[in-house]
Amino acid sequence: MIKDYIENANFEDTGFSYTMSLISGKHKMVILYCLMEYAPVRFNEMRRYLKKVTDKTLSSNLKELESDGLINRKEYPQIPPKVEYSLSEKGASLMAILDQLCIWGLENRPGGKLRKSNSNR
Repeated sequence: MIKDYIENANFEDTGFSYTMSLISGKHKMVILYCLMEYAPVRFNEMRRYLKKVTDKTLSSNLKELESDGLINRKEYPQIPPKVEYSLSEKGASLMAILDQLCIWGLENRPGGKLRKSNSNR
């Protein structure tokens, strides 16, 4: 009976699959975490935070996150151009889950211990 259920199940129809499609990739969760901690953040600040990311990759990730409604992009009409990124309401609602991943990592990494302060994640 369970075998029939598994054979007829479609992982792509699950909420887990949808969530993973939004945050999968090497940098997306780090970008979201950065915006949770430091928003608003400018492009060059984000690049420095991520260290080893190309402009093209960062730009692509930011565009995808914006397209998916997880971040907001605010452009200021000035010279030189100024653009800031922040979490959208939808993106902020995802932070409780990402925060739990941080806590799990602190509790389970070798030699790691959970710290009481949120700023020490």
